[in-house]
Amino acid sequence: MTTVISVTNQKGGVGKTTSAVNIAYYLAKMGKKTLLIDFDPQGNASSGLGIDKQSLDGTMTDVILETKLLTDIIIPTDHKNLFLAPATSHLANTEVELANANRRFTRLKNAIDNTPNYDFVIIDSPPSLSLLTVNGLIAARYVLLPVQAEFYALEGLGQLLETMKLIRKSMNPTLDLIGVLPTMVDGRTTLSGQVHEEIKKHFPGKVFKTVIPRNIRLAEAPSHGLPVGVYDKFSKGARAYKAVTKEVVERVG
Repeated sequence: MTTVISVTNQKGGVGKTTSAVNIAYYLAKMGKKTLLIDFDPQGNASSGLGIDKQSLDGTMTDVILETKLLTDIIIPTDHKNLFLAPATSHLANTEVELANANRRFTRLKNAIDNTPNYDFVIIDSPPSLSLLTVNGLIAARYVLLPVQAEFYALEGLGQLLETMKLIRKSMNPTLDLIGVLPTMVDGRTTLSGQVHEEIKKHFPGKVFKTVIPRNIRLAEAPSHGLPVGVYDKFSKGARAYKAVTKEVVERVG
């Protein structure tokens, strides 16, 4: 059975794409056949895996407009067991076209349901509470929530949790929070520690044991089109994502 996880936070710059790419990479490395769906119009997950966007025959835009099947656009990556459904900036226009379309909330779910044979599907959602994000939440079994260890971290999360509640009620009763992942944690500052405690208070029992540190290698890896586990597998960032991925697999059980 395929486990679908949406990596979501409507706030930008919290390490959402970094988390999606690196968790997908480590799942693949553990022998799980993994599909990473780039569902963010910025297309950063595609660039982060070194994909040349000019050369693509199909993207998530085609899938959501139903001119192509998801299987038609999936491409293998340079990493064993890891496949990508790429996106480009055209996905932003798709959202406008989708606004009045039939089944506009379930297009991603339908596409994934008709694409068997993956152990994990990881969705890199856009940094907004948009129609695309809602598609991601309806398609997913779990939400993974990266939260930056900074002062405004918890602001705006209420809105996302409210949306999740509504989706659970109406469209996807099994949607569950697999975990909250503190990112960009700077062990040297009191603030990081305070925010971490605050996050644990807000989400009892849901916070991952591993936190993602601020790490220069982690920041550099996407510009080389590589997951951090390939760019520098001994870096703090790589070790942290490897540990988080193990936790993800345990939580899915």
